[in-house]
Amino acid sequence: MKAGGTEASGGMAAVESIGGVAAGELRQFVERIERLHEERAAIGDDIKDIYAELKGRGYDVKTVKRLLQIRRMDPDARQEADAILDLYMNALGMA
Repeated sequence: MKAGGTEASGGMAAVESIGGVAAGELRQFVERIERLHEERAAIGDDIKDIYAELKGRGYDVKTVKRLLQIRRMDPDARQEADAILDLYMNALGMA
């Protein structure tokens, strides 16, 4: 019986720390990450709804996405990208 009692308490300790890993702490990290994934999915759904609303009002979604991409860019990086695009377009006779 003592051995069974010892195993039970030893088993409990093993749940709390297995191979040097604190199970409770690890569980908290995993649960936090899971919550963030759920929030990210909800935000993604909200963004899709906004794009659908844009499209329903006659806006070109592809162009709006490009505008958002440009707004996120550093102004200097954007200017450099525009200059390279102009150079390439001129080289192909498109400008």
